[in-house]
Amino acid sequence: MMNDVPHPPWFDTGRPSRQDGVLPFMLERNASEKPDGECFRFAEGETWSNAEVLKKTRQFAAELAGHGVNRGDLVIAWMPNGPDIIRTWFALNYLGAVFVPLNLDYKGKILQHAIAETGARLMVAHPDLIGRLADIEHTQLELILTTGDYATGNPLALEVVQTGLVGNAEIDAPADVNLWDPQMVIFTSGTTGPSKGVLCPYLHQWKVGQGSYGYMTSDDVMLIDLPMFHVGGVSPVMAGITKQAVIVLYDGFSTTEFWKRIRKHGATTVSGIIGAMAAFLAKAPEEPGESDNSLRMVTCMLTEQVIEVAKRYQFSYASGFNMTELSTPLLTELDCAVAGSCGKPRTGCECRVVDEHDYECPPGVIGELVVRVDQPWEVSMGYLNQPGATAQVWRNGWFHTGDLVKQDEDGNFFFVDRLKDAVRRKGENISSLEVESEILSFPAVAEVAVVGVPSEHGEEEILAVVAAKPDGQIDTKELVEHLVPRMPHYMVPRYIRLVDQLPKTPTNKIQKYEIRAEGVTEDTWDREAAGITLKRTRLS
Repeated sequence: MMNDVPHPPWFDTGRPSRQDGVLPFMLERNASEKPDGECFRFAEGETWSNAEVLKKTRQFAAELAGHGVNRGDLVIAWMPNGPDIIRTWFALNYLGAVFVPLNLDYKGKILQHAIAETGARLMVAHPDLIGRLADIEHTQLELILTTGDYATGNPLALEVVQTGLVGNAEIDAPADVNLWDPQMVIFTSGTTGPSKGVLCPYLHQWKVGQGSYGYMTSDDVMLIDLPMFHVGGVSPVMAGITKQAVIVLYDGFSTTEFWKRIRKHGATTVSGIIGAMAAFLAKAPEEPGESDNSLRMVTCMLTEQVIEVAKRYQFSYASGFNMTELSTPLLTELDCAVAGSCGKPRTGCECRVVDEHDYECPPGVIGELVVRVDQPWEVSMGYLNQPGATAQVWRNGWFHTGDLVKQDEDGNFFFVDRLKDAVRRKGENISSLEVESEILSFPAVAEVAVVGVPSEHGEEEILAVVAAKPDGQIDTKELVEHLVPRMPHYMVPRYIRLVDQLPKTPTNKIQKYEIRAEGVTEDTWDREAAGITLKRTRLS
């Protein structure tokens, strides 16, 4: 349908100049206009002014250039939220290089695939992560710059150099990059295959920030607790730099610390309340004076729990629909009371609901959401080194989201389910194929199907239905122990059900819809009930 609805009042429908939309030039602008203005606060207490951000960016850019980093090079950044990841990202873009942050939980084949896709010869990494490289192939990597003391020895056939991330030399001018040049690659989990690297131009990331956080002003303090390897982490940073706001950076969401952080910093907005965050906040014990806080506005996924939390703590909210490849095509009005609504198409964007033949569905009928925008470079440039996958999602001139939605008579869009075979857990899109591949590496497993099942915290838990080889026997605890070193913690199934054989079609295709319909049965083993809980490893 053609977009005939008004955009939210904060949404900038135009195209920015290079100075106002390309990160290196925005840093130059901010340092010139407000050199003493506060830009970053870090969890450890360090603060950077606009002038300091630019100086640190230029210094590390000089060091990276000394290691041969040039315009257009893809460089991997593998570290938690903090000064090092910001300095690395900004310095790479200052040189015209492409920032490629990796998920901190990557290991094994998943890590190997991501590194290989980039073709990067250089990685900047936290020292505690480097050891994971010893167990995988990484033929194209030549040099690792470590952000701290790497005292465990070097098991790698690679040069490992500790960097202080600062030096006396500086690059005195940014590379000649523009709105259409690639700024970063963000890996998003594959659904029918391995993870794909989404190639994002500068205008794309600027537009995401405008759509999701365009209500910000220079008076705002933005609390960011989502990781930089996720669009929910990088886009609010871009918005904060655009608006010359204060950015407060933490390494991960914490239910117990969330409101303490808000009050400590006088935060007026946050990077987002997504997934299970709302459920955790809603279940937190009530405290006297809890509505007395600085939070004024939040970007969120619109659920009943979000509406409940907003009323409880007295803040406004806006919701919408986005994915790494897009730039917030759907937006709601402020304080929308319709739970589940993704809003209406923003100005400059068309959205349709289509069937399997790309014919438009009438209101109320479920179909796939497809999107296109008016201006080039407002969305991703495609998938890194995967032209076939890029062509598949962009068929017939529309981006196919892989998400099932429906539209009401008033033009509101509602998310229904995923068309693609992925599981949404802990804010991560998890490829069932990748989980199945690792389970199949367990010697006794003959076949497996992985699906998502409802969680008490919202989103989904992972259920693996597993059949043993004729002469094999599967111990569920041993299977989990087999998986833990091979995949991120959030990918390890919570539920495992052992069966003689999986349900199949006459053509021998596994019928996952039957498994989803059965869900968690009485004979399903629950890892958490067995006392096995898995958490992200916190880096020092």
